[in-house]
Amino acid sequence: MKKSIFTNSKFGRTVSKCVSCLVLSIFASQCFAQSSASSERTSNFQYLKMFNSVFEFVQQNYVDEVDPKVLYEGALKGMMEAFDDPYTSYLDESTQRDLSDTTKGNFGGVGLSISKPVESKPNKPAYVQVESPIEDTPGARAGIQSGDYITEIDGKSTIQMTMQDVLNVLRGEVGKPVTLTILRGKTLEFKVELIRALIEVPTVKYGMIGQTGYCRIIQFTPDTPARVQDALDSFVKNNYKNLIIDLRDNPGGLITSVAEVADKFIDNGPIVSTKSRLSYENSVFKASPANTKVKDVPIIVLINQGSASASEILSGALKDNHLAYLVGKRTYGKGSVQQIIPLGDKEQIKMTMARYYTPSDTNIDKIGIPPDLEVAYPDFTEEETSAYKKLIEDNVISDYVELHKDMTEAQISDYAASLNGKYNLNQKLLRRLIRVQVNRTKPTALYDLDYDIQLNAALDVLKNTKNFKKLVASTKTLKELQVEAEKAKAKEEKAE
Repeated sequence: MKKSIFTNSKFGRTVSKCVSCLVLSIFASQCFAQSSASSERTSNFQYLKMFNSVFEFVQQNYVDEVDPKVLYEGALKGMMEAFDDPYTSYLDESTQRDLSDTTKGNFGGVGLSISKPVESKPNKPAYVQVESPIEDTPGARAGIQSGDYITEIDGKSTIQMTMQDVLNVLRGEVGKPVTLTILRGKTLEFKVELIRALIEVPTVKYGMIGQTGYCRIIQFTPDTPARVQDALDSFVKNNYKNLIIDLRDNPGGLITSVAEVADKFIDNGPIVSTKSRLSYENSVFKASPANTKVKDVPIIVLINQGSASASEILSGALKDNHLAYLVGKRTYGKGSVQQIIPLGDKEQIKMTMARYYTPSDTNIDKIGIPPDLEVAYPDFTEEETSAYKKLIEDNVISDYVELHKDMTEAQISDYAASLNGKYNLNQKLLRRLIRVQVNRTKPTALYDLDYDIQLNAALDVLKNTKNFKKLVASTKTLKELQVEAEKAKAKEEKAE
């Protein structure tokens, strides 16, 4: 048999490549002839036709045999990622299971609500960001905070990892460890070993601080309105004089749940509205006087950068109605509404369908809600950063507590004083770290007045309740603040 003149020759390989390129060029010219025309004239049908042609061509011509399911899932993932919206995504069976397992505890989890950019940017690597730690979980007990970045998991950088990869590593067998490298701020980086546990997410915790009813809403679930009502009933029995609603590190939840909670404080008008280009997605949740449970009671809402979504709806509604005074730090800024759309028995897409607006008709997406009184924990100096990193690496607190279990507050204070001599850190912080370690096998304490400067600031404001109405009435709505910010920005640009 006569051999081809192209066999085993560099020239043959070149011609082969040219033929392949010619085939692709002809294919591309047929499929994408419309692309040279204005994209505005290209109909949805034409795009679908082109997509179908590419799908079939790849399936028939790729060097290896192709599973059509792989192409289908890849196309859906790419389509959902095209919006650069972290809340719009394709959820295959394993992703749904992992999301459920990691947060709800069907398998071992670490108890962190997280997000991750699709791609890295020069000034912002695609690290995993902690939106909020879930109370009474390994992540919270280890002191991981909202805004922290997870740069490595078990020694592997998270930059190139997909959200699916991250979830696969964080979940696992209960009792097994996983090591995270945490970046806090720009320079403080340290490793934390977490032991996976079953995650049970509570919704509401409450109690009295003197004459103040303290209600911590951890997440908005279908049970949250009833649990908030339990808290309010308890406060009435204890003759409460004022109220603190703690929404710090609350990642959100159901819009129907938060609207029902807000209705207990707002007696009329809009609580929140949703707006979309689709008319059936537009809705307004309104308050009813019949549902009002709290009247003429001074209210302070605690917020921070871990307060997102539904917790921003509640704080925004109370602020715009001049019913509460906000203390803490600016919130996360998630002003969009998602829906889960099933594609079959085992796959779904989660998609942003609308944006929500506060009673003053303001959307806070990517902006957040500023507090009326900003109270921030002080940043570490370079010396303190080094000392904190060394303290974590030395693991001295864990080792000491293991030998001195059930330490009293006096013993905690004494040990913190001794650590201060070596590590030169704020003694309140040291007491907090020791206290967390001592209580690591117990439910998290309702509050920590020794360390919590934001809660203490709220209590200080409530001491002057005679002028509280005047104070809250003097605050600006979110619309007024947004207009002011736009004017200031325009003035600055004009000056430049």
